[in-house]
Amino acid sequence: MDNTSNSNLNNEVIGLQAYEYIVNHIDSIEDNINELVNNITKVDIKGQFSVSTARYLNAVDKDKYAEAIDLLIKSAIEKDREHVYLHDLASAIWGKDYADRAESLSAVNDNFRRIYKRLNPKGF
Repeated sequence: MDNTSNSNLNNEVIGLQAYEYIVNHIDSIEDNINELVNNITKVDIKGQFSVSTARYLNAVDKDKYAEAIDLLIKSAIEKDREHVYLHDLASAIWGKDYADRAESLSAVNDNFRRIYKRLNPKGF
């Protein structure tokens, strides 16, 4: 294994550990949620952990974790170049019918607009 592969593997382990920590300690992460999110976004290569964490926090309490969710979504948009995770993110955050409401969601939410534009380059 070359150094790049080792580095990627280490980053994946760190991202998974941070995600698992959030899930397993959701009742006690308020004081260090920003640090955990920063760790995830820093090491997440393909957006997988950013998407998973954003989906989880949104399901737990979207208002309480709104700032962390926003940062995770922005990270996922930048890192999921192959659009592997963005569809699941969009449906988890904005509902399975997000495509039907794409125009109105795009008008009020920049993250949604950026995701939709990547998933549907032709527009509405």
